[in-house]
Amino acid sequence: MTSGPAVFNACDYLLDRHIRAGRGDRLALTGVAGDLSYAELADRVAHAARGLRGLGLQAEQRVVMVMADSPEFVVVYLAAMRIGAVPVPISTMLHADGIAEILADSRARVVAVSAAYRDVVAAALGFPGVTEVMAVVTDGVLADAEDESDEIYPTTADSPAFWLYTSGTTGTPKGAMHRHGSVQVVCETYGTQVLGITPEDRCLSAAKAFFAYGLGNSLLFPMSAGAAAVLEPSPARPEIMAERAGKYAATLFFAGPTFFSNMLRAGLPADTLAGVRLAASAGEALPAALYQRWTSHFGVDILDGIGMTEMLHIFLSNRPGQVRAGTTGVAVPGYDLRVLGEDGLEVPPGIPGTLFVRGASAATGYWSRYDASRQVFQGEWLRTGDTYVVDADGYYSCLGRTGDMLKASGIWVSPAEVEARLLAHDDVAQAVVVAANDTDGLEKPVAFVLLSPGAIGDEDALIEFCRAGLPSFKRPRRIVFVTEYPTTATGKIRRVELRTQAASIMQGTVP
Repeated sequence: MTSGPAVFNACDYLLDRHIRAGRGDRLALTGVAGDLSYAELADRVAHAARGLRGLGLQAEQRVVMVMADSPEFVVVYLAAMRIGAVPVPISTMLHADGIAEILADSRARVVAVSAAYRDVVAAALGFPGVTEVMAVVTDGVLADAEDESDEIYPTTADSPAFWLYTSGTTGTPKGAMHRHGSVQVVCETYGTQVLGITPEDRCLSAAKAFFAYGLGNSLLFPMSAGAAAVLEPSPARPEIMAERAGKYAATLFFAGPTFFSNMLRAGLPADTLAGVRLAASAGEALPAALYQRWTSHFGVDILDGIGMTEMLHIFLSNRPGQVRAGTTGVAVPGYDLRVLGEDGLEVPPGIPGTLFVRGASAATGYWSRYDASRQVFQGEWLRTGDTYVVDADGYYSCLGRTGDMLKASGIWVSPAEVEARLLAHDDVAQAVVVAANDTDGLEKPVAFVLLSPGAIGDEDALIEFCRAGLPSFKRPRRIVFVTEYPTTATGKIRRVELRTQAASIMQGTVP
């Protein structure tokens, strides 16, 4: 008789093994809510685990988390996995209808909520279809349970651990189901072999922990290494993150291109991040011009990478000391990549195609989404939906979402290439290029530009700047100056809305 799979629980991996190794007095969490050592965190997690069991929560039942980045977030997330339940962190920017949709879809039995979001959750509970919730827990406060045991549920690496909802820039939310083993995979690939995280690091993330990128930055990576996370519950703003970086001695800083651009626009002093040894970027491609501006001003290198909710974290990234600005770098150890053409065959270097990735951190699929799962999870490979080109050295460059590519004068144009040219102009802080049909029904590039502080928008001058640095057919036909971009709940730019605006402009229905 053969033995079954080995017991593995992500809570034990992230927390208990540090206690067993005598590292309980090390700092685990810091920030405005105060400090917690690993031992103190372990006590709180054990108490919360007993409390969740006391509510009647069973293994594999879902706990939806509408929570700010806080010690309570960490406690609930770990405690749920500890008892074999499934924590489901969701965006704190969702309205009641969006929360209700996820509650109904996930059939959550418990909702954990920060006090600031209690009212919107209460409203969500009143929507039709939200019928399974048996308890609401505010700020992680759970009653003492009669059961004093602290047993860890005997999950395996393949047991369901947590879900993360994703909808991309359009579509209904889909729950990507992750295994306990995926936590160790991302920590020991990107965390260890790319970031080189050590117990001495302190991680500060502008990206929030309710989605995959921030969850890795603020919880998985630091706790896997016995390092510390600097938690910031308020919405990320440049001046706040700069102050927190200094006060709490952050050494690793995580954000996305839009936030890096906002930090430059905020006029922060050059020594703002003096203690930070490395920054990381994900969410959207980091333009070369923005990389150069950031590094020359702050003196901190940025590793641009790409991850997906479905892959849990970053699988393609630049490396310290080997950054090629404007690229997304090379495959993270443990992951395989390929670029496929429309015929499904691998294309040679220099030819664009859709990026596919293979790795052990892939989700097992989407909850109750058969067709969507089959489109994305294709055997061992996952279809990213991003258009990439790889060079002879194995460096990958993002050309945009596969559906964002456009044809001007019958030739494929990458929005990222036009955006990079615009960003090379001193007046441009950020640029987003989309496709729109003109009055003849022909597809043309339209740019939405956010200006640098003090700059005065000159549409003709910027179009000529693009013409001088790009083939003429790639130049934007119109430039629209904006003060902000429409974004999703996870902060990604909603290009579909910009395409609608651009179409109105090109059709002449708005000036």
